[in-house]
Amino acid sequence: MSPMSFRTLDLNLLKVFEALMTEGSVTRAANALMMTQPAVSNALARLRDALGDPLFVRSGTGIRPTQRAVALWDPIGEALESVRGALDEKVFDSERAQTEFSLSMSDYVASLVMPRLLNRFAKAAPNARIRTVPNTIIGIADQLEDNRVDCVLSVYVNEAQHPALIRSRSLWTVDYACFMRRDHPLAAGKRLSTRSFLNAKHVDVSLAGRTLPTYDQFLASRGLSRNLVSIVNHYGAAYEIVRQSDLIGVLPRDLRGQSRHAPSLRAMPLPLEAPPRVVSLFWHQRNDTVPAQRWLRETLVELFARME
Repeated sequence: MSPMSFRTLDLNLLKVFEALMTEGSVTRAANALMMTQPAVSNALARLRDALGDPLFVRSGTGIRPTQRAVALWDPIGEALESVRGALDEKVFDSERAQTEFSLSMSDYVASLVMPRLLNRFAKAAPNARIRTVPNTIIGIADQLEDNRVDCVLSVYVNEAQHPALIRSRSLWTVDYACFMRRDHPLAAGKRLSTRSFLNAKHVDVSLAGRTLPTYDQFLASRGLSRNLVSIVNHYGAAYEIVRQSDLIGVLPRDLRGQSRHAPSLRAMPLPLEAPPRVVSLFWHQRNDTVPAQRWLRETLVELFARME
């Protein structure tokens, strides 16, 4: 922003810019500011004129910031947060808040996270609600950019494609084992040979239902392949298949304790260990300074970071 444009800019417009960034939609921004939609659209037109950039472009049911808007957001968001803090020292009152939080997770992550998180909410945020929505991994950036969820708890498949606007914080490393039913022919030994492991019938999980499981990509990188006969999109289903059939599965070890079927499953070390996969907390940059969002993230990190 040049000195001339700063001198002539109506600073009220920055509140509109902030609302558009945090809400991801003109309608929601208007509601948050208690303004009419035409008034917000008019303010955006003035901002575009003053800054010489479209700032936001239509995307699905909402809007997405341009590169210029993203570059401006860090300093402007922080400045507005400082001003707000100086004026009203507003903090998130979790004990009174009637907020609804939305989290995107697989059934594996939800079964580990939700019981402990809801127990914490019962004490710290008794009037708040938590809604979970499916996570397919490939949709992480879209879910956050379109403001469909507050946070995603997930592994990330391709770090090279991690969008710049998405923030993340590692939580825990997933410990995998090879699961089979207790009376499976391979369950008698202490460990599995590579050959018997690869030749056995396997089930694995692809949350999107159409991508090759990460473990098969790892095997392919070693010039190997296994007898993968089924791909399902829920971890719970994979454990059930293993329990009731001759299929074996490379599945998270820490979920077994959650299942009533644990006694009927045998977990054996993998003869071929894939690189570690880490469950991380993902959120959109625009939520960095929102008090309720910050409280939610701090709670999740406190409860689940380095949960080994």
